[in-house]
Amino acid sequence: MASYSAKDITVLEGLDPVRKRPAMYIGGTDKAGYHHLLWEILDNAVDEVINKHATRVDVTLHKDGQSATVTDNGRGIPTDTIKKFKKPALEVILTTLHAGGKFEGNNYVHSGGLHGVGASVANALSSEMIATVKRGGKQFVQAYARGKPKHKMKTSTGGRGSGTSIYFCPDEKIFGEKLRFDSKLVRDRLEAKSYLHRGVRIVFKDEAAQPISVQEFQHDDGIAEYLPKLIAERGKRTVPAESKCYYMHAEGEYPVELAMHWTEATDEHILSYVNGVPTASGGTHENGFKAAVVKAVRRYLDTHKQLPKGLTVTADDIREGLVAVLSTYMAEPQFQGQTKERLNNPEMTSIVDNIVRPAVVKWLNENQTIADAVGAQVIMSARAREASRAAAATVKRKTAVSHRLNLPGKLADCSSTHPGDSELFIVEGDSAGGSAKQGRDRKTQAILPLRGKVLNSQQATVTKLLANKELQDIISALGTGFGATFDIERLRYGRIFLLMDADADGHHIATLLLTFFYRHMPQLIDAGHIYLAQPPLYRVDLGRKTFWALDDIHRDAIIAEHGGNAKPSITRFKGLGEMNPKILWDTTLDPAHRSALRITVPDGERAVTDSMIAEMLGKDAAPRYKMIMDGALDVDELDL
Repeated sequence: MASYSAKDITVLEGLDPVRKRPAMYIGGTDKAGYHHLLWEILDNAVDEVINKHATRVDVTLHKDGQSATVTDNGRGIPTDTIKKFKKPALEVILTTLHAGGKFEGNNYVHSGGLHGVGASVANALSSEMIATVKRGGKQFVQAYARGKPKHKMKTSTGGRGSGTSIYFCPDEKIFGEKLRFDSKLVRDRLEAKSYLHRGVRIVFKDEAAQPISVQEFQHDDGIAEYLPKLIAERGKRTVPAESKCYYMHAEGEYPVELAMHWTEATDEHILSYVNGVPTASGGTHENGFKAAVVKAVRRYLDTHKQLPKGLTVTADDIREGLVAVLSTYMAEPQFQGQTKERLNNPEMTSIVDNIVRPAVVKWLNENQTIADAVGAQVIMSARAREASRAAAATVKRKTAVSHRLNLPGKLADCSSTHPGDSELFIVEGDSAGGSAKQGRDRKTQAILPLRGKVLNSQQATVTKLLANKELQDIISALGTGFGATFDIERLRYGRIFLLMDADADGHHIATLLLTFFYRHMPQLIDAGHIYLAQPPLYRVDLGRKTFWALDDIHRDAIIAEHGGNAKPSITRFKGLGEMNPKILWDTTLDPAHRSALRITVPDGERAVTDSMIAEMLGKDAAPRYKMIMDGALDVDELDL
């Protein structure tokens, strides 16, 4: 047995724990973790704004795409010496975990950068950081490398104004060489901050753009301006159409700012914030808001006797189509994890409920035209849910008798009844379906052919979705039910592949199907069950060797790498139906050789995904027109 004694114990000092286990502090070393460093530095600057010490924040992404600078005109990080450490406060704050001025609540009443680790973690995970502070007519500068000071703090005279500027470059040894700052992601975050903190001026400079881009954000009406923008991006009309949104701002020990409205969407969309920090996973403040809205609407429906007899309305029915921005402030927020995606303070549920509920009740009673329209939508949602549950119950009754009984007639099912071994290929057209049925592994692979383009679920009501034959077949084949009755435990296939032609029409059909799954069966995407198959578009023969190319770029790369002096023979497949079953098996169906993309929505990018789907598939054609016009000059070839 190996010895185990005191000499085997390792003690990580200073910022070494951060570099050893970065995921504990920033959630991971992927794109989200990379940007989290910027969010931490940004939150510290915004804290100066929240506490009325600053009016401007500048964020610059430098030309290399890997470094950034955040500057505020606040008080400046303290630079006098902390006697206990015999070091300037600036150095202690940036090189020591849990060091900062936000623990006692004397300097910051409300703070997003609460834990005292944000700036020091960003320093530890940066190859270089340079802090520049202006205070009392002097300028102080100190540089760091991977969390360690490169020199003592330098002091010079003549520094005008006050504030803090932090330059940093995330360490390639931690994050790899490929990651860069996403300009759009940063821009959207900064714009959201400008809505949340009315009056603040935020300047975003992107030096990597050609030409260099400079944008300024300032919204004096705060989230009252933000909500109409979110609704427009989602592409769904308000209920009733063109009605004003509800806005409230309650001061006090726990300030609450809220803007909300119902739309014709089939899902709810709530953005919540605590001390200006986005809580993507919600938390107790968001739970309190949801409870308040449900109670307020129930009270209105009961008071005005609008509910039909025998109809049960659920909380989901009431919140269907709701779009809201909730911003709360508190002195001691308890976030779940350093990434601050969820608020855990239990008292905030009742606090927010008690503030929001009476205000919403008053608004509904004073605006009965809006309230009656919302009530009508709630009743329609309840009826659609009950119809969906009845349809799902029918499917469940039919599939409970046998794994193969009463499924869609076009479905060529597999013989395996174990979801972990079973795969479903949703295929474009009967011709491709025929090749897939012949080429598949009948034991584990099922084929469901679709005819034509499926319904655009971004624009369709639940009633239309349930009436659509192609989507009905998919729901029946999966066995999970639909909407409120969805049960992932009844899923009949562990992997679901979208297998379409490698052309524009195929991409369109795949996009429509992905929209359906994202909007109405998001659990399948979150659990990693949805895949995009990648059939080849070209067969490239070079001498005696055959290669399969996914697209034009892949084809040219194959020829460049393997062509030599051989003249290539290139075959372009017009569709999956042109492939013989063996080729389809070898290139697309065989688990040992196929290439497929798992569909995921990264943490922190749901808002961007929602916006993109709404722009590309919503009723409003203006965003699509703008995208086409903006990108028209970059299109070398159209696949028509």
